Amino acid sequence: MNFRLDLGSVNACGRGMAILALLLVCAGCRQDMHVQPRYNPYDPARFFNDGQSARLPVAGTVPRGELTLGANELLYTGKVNDQIADVFPFPVTRKFLERGRDQFDVFCAPCHGLSGDGDGMIVQRGFARPPSYHLERLRAAPAGHFFDVITNGVGTMYAYGYRVPPRDRWAITAYIRALQLSRQASISDAPRAEREKLQRPAR
Repeated sequence: MNFRLDLGSVNACGRGMAILALLLVCAGCRQDMHVQPRYNPYDPARFFNDGQSARLPVAGTVPRGELTLGANELLYTGKVNDQIADVFPFPVTRKFLERGRDQFDVFCAPCHGLSGDGDGMIVQRGFARPPSYHLERLRAAPAGHFFDVITNGVGTMYAYGYRVPPRDRWAITAYIRALQLSRQASISDAPRAEREKLQRPAR
């Protein structure tokens, strides 16, 4: 029985094994870079006194692209000199009101209703009823009050500051004012052309 040793095959096999070993070593060296120590969401952490790994933002920090140093206090807070304001940070135009209506219908109407009476679909299904915007107390409230409530929430109402940009919060505030005015307006408040139409005798 003849047996021949193929040195070429042995050498090729050895090279293959060496390459494979080298790849495994390199892969092992990279684990510290690719799989770094971390906490998964809601994992407990003994490092912090409260035992939670999730941390609140540092006091005074704001989202990137939002409030910046020297920014308009009224625009971002609804206040002037730290007092709730009754003015808007820019002119209220028809386009601005239309934007406010669109955003109101998305974020507010489910609870407050399309007319602001507090009879939205969520309320009809058992959620707590919010006050009507047409109460004297809220008609007399400054515009900044609504901006502040939209931003920070109140009672059972969630805060929408992180969902709705500041300009859209002001647009919603303007639309709330329009809804309030719609219940209190007289024919003299209508534009002249519309007033003339309303005053024409019925045919």
